[in-house]
Amino acid sequence: MDLLLLVKALILGLVEGITEFLPISSTGHLIIAGDLLNFNDEKGKVFEIVIQLAAILAVCWEYRVKLVKTLLDVTGRRLEIQGNQKTQVSQSNEFVLNLLIAFLPAAVLGLAFHSAIKTYLFSPLTVAIALIVGGFAILLIEYKAENTPSANVSSIDQITKIQAIKIGFAQSLALIPGVSRAGATILGGMVFGLNRQIATEFSFFLAIPIMFAATAYDLLKNWQLLSVSDIGMFTVGFITAFASALLVIKMLLKFVATHNFKVFAWYRIAFGALVVIYYWNLP
Repeated sequence: MDLLLLVKALILGLVEGITEFLPISSTGHLIIAGDLLNFNDEKGKVFEIVIQLAAILAVCWEYRVKLVKTLLDVTGRRLEIQGNQKTQVSQSNEFVLNLLIAFLPAAVLGLAFHSAIKTYLFSPLTVAIALIVGGFAILLIEYKAENTPSANVSSIDQITKIQAIKIGFAQSLALIPGVSRAGATILGGMVFGLNRQIATEFSFFLAIPIMFAATAYDLLKNWQLLSVSDIGMFTVGFITAFASALLVIKMLLKFVATHNFKVFAWYRIAFGALVVIYYWNLP
């Protein structure tokens, strides 16, 4: 077994797990890290799909109680009685519908432009520019948040269908590598009336359908590149991505309770600038 390949798998697993749910773009970081590690061939792309699946399974594990309860509610498998139980079923149905509504824009646009995006936008310089622009966008949104009335949505069950579709279109911006799906949905949620904690939590849930759909699509297209000899590499990356993503989810929920996202904005700008300088000076 190639030890160097396992080390690369470990590094990329950590990169995916740490960055997937932060507003700093996991895809962008994976493109840059894969390029620096010389692990950006076709098999490397399949590896990225596997570790992204690990990250989304970390969300499923963290929210397993709510997900199971919601599934039982919407499939009618829980005994429906009068009073509070009936209200919970109704809320679960609305929650799932809002996720579906928010999922659709990125799903449709992703299917329409998937090949073009992969061909023309998956480069370190494109990512760097998106990181910098996104950093300034976060600063602007945070400035407006500090100078406007408090958000009126303080529970995930209060999100309206109009807000869901708006967040869905905001998520579509993340089809551009470097923008950040988490950043687009969280900051989009804040712009459209969600408080910071609810926007973050809704972003976690919204990641489930969009990332499962993207993973399934890419795996179906590239399944022939999978090999039994790569099990060790995929296992290391999967476990690393799952564990680090689970840790980040828990830490981010605590972080947003008392902090804004400006630190991530400045990180994006600084990191993006370093990437531009590095690749600009390459022969």
